[in-house]
Amino acid sequence: MAALKIVKMGDDVLRQKSRNVTVINKKVKKLLTDMKEAMYEANGVGLAAPQVGVSKRIVVVDVGEGVWELINPEIVFREGEELGVEGCLSIPGVAGEVNRAAKVKVRALNRDGQQQLISAEGLGARALQHEIDHLEGILFIDRATKISNEG
Repeated sequence: MAALKIVKMGDDVLRQKSRNVTVINKKVKKLLTDMKEAMYEANGVGLAAPQVGVSKRIVVVDVGEGVWELINPEIVFREGEELGVEGCLSIPGVAGEVNRAAKVKVRALNRDGQQQLISAEGLGARALQHEIDHLEGILFIDRATKISNEG
């Protein structure tokens, strides 16, 4: 069972702008590991630190290509436009159509503090944009053009 609990909409941390990580220590690495575990347990494709009650700029994403661990991620390139359906582990039972860039490049640090540049399109690009929005206190329902309750 995951050590972290995913917070739900209404929790103040989801609306706060997250703080940059200034030192990558054992605590940050443990948070990354615990976030991956919580994401997989919840059958998610991404999780941002605010979703587990931590106001730091950390996200994990896995769209089937292996996990991306991103510290202080920043979108440095966007191209195209794509409308797609999104959900969120912090807003269970709700889905929405959100317009996102079709392709993105994200610069971030990995767990060892090394700079990385990730290029993604499709679901990967959508997931990265969704999770980075969490770091700004933005939820997908803020961007959705249409919202519906699932099943």
